[in-house]
Amino acid sequence: MKGVIMAGGAGSRLRPLTCGRPKPMTSIMNKPVMEYAIELLARHGIKDICVTLQYLPQEIIRYFGDGSDFGVRLSYFVEKTPLGTAGSVKNAEKFLDEPFVVVSGDALTDFDLSKAVKFHFDNRAAATIVLTTVENPLEFGVVITDEEGRIVKFLEKPGWGEVFSDRVNTGIYVLEPEILKLIPPNTMFDFSKNLFPKILELGKPLYGCVLEGYWCDIGNIQQYRQAHFDMLEGKVKHGLWEGANGKDLRKGKGTEIDPSAEINGPVLLGDNCWIGPGVRLGPYAVVGDNVIIEKGASVKKTVIWENTYIGKGAALRGAVVCKGARINDGVSIYEGAVVGDWSKVEEYVTIKPDVKIWPDKVVERGAVVCSSLVWGSKGISSLFGRMGIPGIVNLDITPEFAARLGCAYGSFLNKGDRIIVSSDGKLATDMVKSAFISGLLSTGINVYDGGVLTAPINSYGVRVMNLKGGVHLKEEDQKINFRFLDERGVNIKRDAERKIENNFFLEDFRRAKDSGIGRIINAFHVVNLYVDSLSERINPGFIMKRGPKIILYTENSLIRENLSSLLEKWNCNVVYAEDLKDFVFAGKPTEQEKFFHRLSEIISAERADFGAVISGDGERLILMDNHGRVIADDLYTVLICLMVLKTNERGRVVIPVTAPAVIETIAEKYNGEVVRTKTLPSAIMSRMLENHGFSSEEGYDQFFLQYDPAYALIKLLEFMGKYSLTLRDLLNEIPDYYMDFKSTYCPWEAKGRVMRKLVDVERKRKSNIELLDGIKIYTEDGWSLILPDTEKPSYNVYSEAFSQETAESLTDFYLDKIGEIVREEKSKN
Repeated sequence: MKGVIMAGGAGSRLRPLTCGRPKPMTSIMNKPVMEYAIELLARHGIKDICVTLQYLPQEIIRYFGDGSDFGVRLSYFVEKTPLGTAGSVKNAEKFLDEPFVVVSGDALTDFDLSKAVKFHFDNRAAATIVLTTVENPLEFGVVITDEEGRIVKFLEKPGWGEVFSDRVNTGIYVLEPEILKLIPPNTMFDFSKNLFPKILELGKPLYGCVLEGYWCDIGNIQQYRQAHFDMLEGKVKHGLWEGANGKDLRKGKGTEIDPSAEINGPVLLGDNCWIGPGVRLGPYAVVGDNVIIEKGASVKKTVIWENTYIGKGAALRGAVVCKGARINDGVSIYEGAVVGDWSKVEEYVTIKPDVKIWPDKVVERGAVVCSSLVWGSKGISSLFGRMGIPGIVNLDITPEFAARLGCAYGSFLNKGDRIIVSSDGKLATDMVKSAFISGLLSTGINVYDGGVLTAPINSYGVRVMNLKGGVHLKEEDQKINFRFLDERGVNIKRDAERKIENNFFLEDFRRAKDSGIGRIINAFHVVNLYVDSLSERINPGFIMKRGPKIILYTENSLIRENLSSLLEKWNCNVVYAEDLKDFVFAGKPTEQEKFFHRLSEIISAERADFGAVISGDGERLILMDNHGRVIADDLYTVLICLMVLKTNERGRVVIPVTAPAVIETIAEKYNGEVVRTKTLPSAIMSRMLENHGFSSEEGYDQFFLQYDPAYALIKLLEFMGKYSLTLRDLLNEIPDYYMDFKSTYCPWEAKGRVMRKLVDVERKRKSNIELLDGIKIYTEDGWSLILPDTEKPSYNVYSEAFSQETAESLTDFYLDKIGEIVREEKSKN
């Protein structure tokens, strides 16, 4: 059995720790993290090891040499260009003439590799992935196995809706050498994205071995610090700190501690350190070799690298101080902050939380540093929710935040790209929009200022002006939301969101030269273009012939003015329901009930054909027929699917997994087809646009019916006029269906375990399940979908059945199941 250590990582999310060194050379407890990987392989008898290198390879070769100092034999294989995880191992193919274990050179673990090797041989696997359980699986590859451990499904870096287990790929593999034949030479090729799907497709035995023990993929500063604390507590059964009790003081040769210093373990001190009088050190302090800590300094939950100086009275709380840095008297450094190699922080400086000082910088005396110099790194988290980036005005979403976000988004785009930015015209969004645009301009992006628009009009502007994307800001209940659109005018995909998030947290922004700064172009005319397009996409004769009377209500003045004038031009009798402003449209259920009751009264009093409500943000259309039935949410989706299928023989509609099964019934009636997709708006929108060629030949395009309320309303009026139908007639074509939806609390850290246990239980029951998005369970009575909420610590349960009572019963059954698992996990902890 041979070993492979993948050590090509640059560690961009760990900057400035990794400025000037590859990630595997990052110090953990005063030695490179890759050294722990070598020790682990050697402990399990694997001493013939190759190391794959790409970023700063000489740093690793210089330190480890031929491996003899570490009791192993090391061979090195350097990639000339990045080849991906599997491609880098393929590059070492001539060395790998027998089964081999692949480990990461920048992760910390104490797994029993011998157990994984035995599992691999016992199952005669072609490839075995070592799995472990984690609380938050979003940054890893999630894996599901059958009862024998054979892998049946996996997904790389899922969203919460895609999480079907808390078991993740650790990046440790046991592989047979013939697997290398599946990897093309000199080509970017990843294990998770390319090789493992190929193995599954070919039907080769791919297994997952779940190991207990410690594993930390050191991906950000927070995880880096936590790895130290875990070792200090003895959680890692590895080397020097195996068996530590969490209170130890361990010091190296030649280290001196003044008798008046106060040491609170656990603390690690390297060789030849000097700890001065009155110093308070610990708990949770790691100090490298040749470090001086002067009189009265206080160091807690901090990692200090070698050859560093800490001045008198300095206070370090949860910081990382890199090699050779000088921290002078009276300096205060707070949690999450990092000072890079050889930087100098002058007297009485305050470095705020999460600020990063890059190598070789000087911070002047008395400065208060609130942002990183010159770039930064922050533990990755998620900015994006379901429909963009939400946050509270001047708390989460400040002008500073917006400018930084503009830089992040601009750096994601190419220099010189053109995008449109708009808002709902409120004071808060206009303030934030200005700052956001400034950030974009600084990265060389040309901004078309759309002024006051709605998201559908912004989307139209992207397409009609052939732009690279669009951003729309809206505010509701003191919360601002940034919505990002791609060049098609639909929500950007998750991989784009991740890249923007990485840019934001790393602060690794492109800066344009003076001549390359972006320009602002006035695009207020896009509203007129949009209104003209509504006229072009309709046959007004069908509306004029019927002369319908409708009740219209919207708080959006842009929509109200333009839509009313269009409809009146087409012989519509539009009654604006002014007195509905005294009722709450988007409030609690009781308030909504009052709103719709009043709308029903107005429709009856005016003898109108129907009522139409467009939400204040201009993104949602709700209808009410002349019998008081509300058409919203799932029923609205059914209605527009009916319109598309009815007007297009063998048409195709795209719906999320949460949509009612009655749509399949309607599709069957009209020889149509239904494509189900994930619930994430970007997924639905993308599939609908891909489906554009299958939309109605008569112009009833599902994408616009679903996401453009003004277009949807006029197309509905055209449809009713053309086919001499009322809204009531259309609703009568829809078979009865019964749905229920409820939500239940589930801690973030338990979400993955809940999903895995639900999948395990349903598989044992031989249930008919689907894992497209969450877990969908089909029964004789109907179906239930259990879906983790992307923005809240909760699970959402959707059910459909042959009666309302049965649908509610199905929902309650799975709510109880989730509650049981959560309580079980809580009692264990």
